[in-house]
Amino acid sequence: MVQLTLPKNSRITTGKTWPKPQGATNLRKFKIYRWNPDDGKTPSVDTYFVDMDTCGPMILDALIKIKNEIDPTLTFRRSCREGICGSCAMNVDGINTLACIYGMDEVKGDVKIYPLPHMAVVKDLIPDLNHFYAQHASTMPWLETKTNRPAKEWKQSIDDRKKLDGLYECVMCACCSTSCPSYWWNSDRYLGPAALLHAYRWIIDSRDEATGERLDDLEDPFKLYRCHTIMNCAKTCPKGLNPAKAIAEIKKMMVERVL
Repeated sequence: MVQLTLPKNSRITTGKTWPKPQGATNLRKFKIYRWNPDDGKTPSVDTYFVDMDTCGPMILDALIKIKNEIDPTLTFRRSCREGICGSCAMNVDGINTLACIYGMDEVKGDVKIYPLPHMAVVKDLIPDLNHFYAQHASTMPWLETKTNRPAKEWKQSIDDRKKLDGLYECVMCACCSTSCPSYWWNSDRYLGPAALLHAYRWIIDSRDEATGERLDDLEDPFKLYRCHTIMNCAKTCPKGLNPAKAIAEIKKMMVERVL
């Protein structure tokens, strides 16, 4: 009988429980994943108590309060605080989301925060996104043209511009890709929902003149066809986009061009 065990230092342990704020009566418990690659210890989950009477309404507000007032070693990414930059993507209460636009009132009970799943962790809540960004770059996310450059701009009709709605809004937070089982097991070859959403955005751009080359590049058993339409990507997207639909449209174009 095969016996499988987790690698050394991969088991999550119970970490430190930080003191409750003095005098606070409206407390919320936060359980947060911690891992420091420099101390040689196993990952742990620390417990914090936040005074909700002096804290903003979003998950990111609580994280900033914890870092500023309780534990300055807590590490996470953040920038815009408006759901635009995609920096603060993390797993909150089992859901991949952006901490800056996810309200604490959406979480019942203790707030459990982990880094995005199935990605290497740099430290605490920061995942390593180098491979994710490289996959995005491989789709040539820019306008490819062959005709002479116009004097002012590449013009586009209103109807053609509308085709890009639901695509260009992606902030590359990686919530969708890290919620996809196919990406978990095949991320070395499957591009994933986010990269394919961007690929489709340029494929259908009426100003682009490299549609054939883009489709040729995606004609691969793994790059595109590992998507099995589980729909986790559409369910978890904090911007309300539907990567699965974009992937299905690419598959449809693949069939139509050979008929």
